[in-house]
Amino acid sequence: MYPKGEDEVRTLAKSFNLPNQDRKDSQGICFLGKIKFSEFVARHIGESEGIILEAENGDYLGNHRGFWFYTIGQRQGLRLPGGPWYVVEKDIKNNVVYVSRNYFSVDKKRRLFRVGSLKWLSGLFPKQINELQCKVRHGPSFYDCSLVMEVDQHGQEVAVVRLSGDDQGLAAGQFAAFYNGRTCIGSGIILESWDDQGYPICEKALEIARMEDKSKLGKPVKIMVKPELSVATI
Repeated sequence: MYPKGEDEVRTLAKSFNLPNQDRKDSQGICFLGKIKFSEFVARHIGESEGIILEAENGDYLGNHRGFWFYTIGQRQGLRLPGGPWYVVEKDIKNNVVYVSRNYFSVDKKRRLFRVGSLKWLSGLFPKQINELQCKVRHGPSFYDCSLVMEVDQHGQEVAVVRLSGDDQGLAAGQFAAFYNGRTCIGSGIILESWDDQGYPICEKALEIARMEDKSKLGKPVKIMVKPELSVATI
């Protein structure tokens, strides 16, 4: 039965002596071949230049190719000096990406969220929804979780998910996969995080984002290197 884990697939590949049994792991869209994710998105969605603003002070830091190229918590691909920088919010209406160097220093809850478009691999609703595990991104980390099923205003089945720990990277539009032990039993699309009001964006940044003629901003500001904490200040 599928899906099978990587270890099982590699064991089967060796047992059948397949030529790709020792092939390196793919980090991209493997079924499309050797193409970068950004190239795939650009080809099918296109590009639309927007601005990058620092969340805390509204400084105009540079331009981007379109908000859809970025996810909350993303660090790679920003091409900004003086980092590390992280994507903390996106203004879809105005095509603005907000970034910060303080992403992991903000004390806020990120463990309660809602998912829709639920799909259960067995076709049946799981019996033990209070003792599941959840994965919200690529990597080894799992959270214990519980689900509360609800019906939204459109009559669609949704679930409120409570994680056992806080996660800074919950982002609407991403998938949450649910497991029973090591077995993947289903998934849903993250709709929103209920107990997190989002990263705090200063009023100046919000005003700039709403500007119709952003050419008036001029050149991006010169980014100052973030000072390192010395032993004496810790």
